[in-house]
Amino acid sequence: MADAEFSASGVRIERFTRSLTRAGQVVVKDGRLSLLMSNGREIDSAPVGTVSAGKRWFFAADSAIARVNGVRYRLTMGQRNRRRDGAGALRRFLEALRNAGGRRG
Repeated sequence: MADAEFSASGVRIERFTRSLTRAGQVVVKDGRLSLLMSNGREIDSAPVGTVSAGKRWFFAADSAIARVNGVRYRLTMGQRNRRRDGAGALRRFLEALRNAGGRRG
């Protein structure tokens, strides 16, 4: 089995103003993006070619919007890490999507 191109845990995942989890997981693996709850249950997933993601200028450095199956999710990286290196994780996430064929948006 191939290694994940990107994996981050401790991710806050929100749909509009509703928080779905504060300790979720984002995985880009085998050309597919998966958003998971802290217990491993899938929130949503889609092939990376259909996913658009990007950073908004008014968001904090560790937050981005991802559109998966037509639903907008706000992803905030580094929530459980006291050093709060969410900005670095976010850059790696966007790069993994771009390398896997995702769209910028």
